[in-house]
Amino acid sequence: MEAKRDIVARTFDFAVQIVRLGDRVPRRSVAGKSLLSQVVRAGTSIGANVEEAQAGESRADLVHKYGIALKEARETHYWLRLFRASGILGEPDVSGLINESDEIRRILGRIVVNSKRRREK
Repeated sequence: MEAKRDIVARTFDFAVQIVRLGDRVPRRSVAGKSLLSQVVRAGTSIGANVEEAQAGESRADLVHKYGIALKEARETHYWLRLFRASGILGEPDVSGLINESDEIRRILGRIVVNSKRRREK
């Protein structure tokens, strides 16, 4: 089993992969360009919000920033699935990203739930 990677590094690496996804979108696909814009915005926002959470001013601020990152991860997962389902990008182009976005969603969900529990104590 692979050692658990730091969420900051993991979401940064994911953002890099999302940016590189643009090289695989067919240049003449109007829908592909539109979807790419959406997935790049959401996919890079995950790491940005995780980074901001590291300097949270309070536990509530930390929970809020991780909550935004979780929403962006869910949105990214949606856009990646839409790329695949529409046939704009094939399975080899997006399957790894879909799996990683799902794992990131799960990790962020646990962070949010656990942080809220600690805040309530």
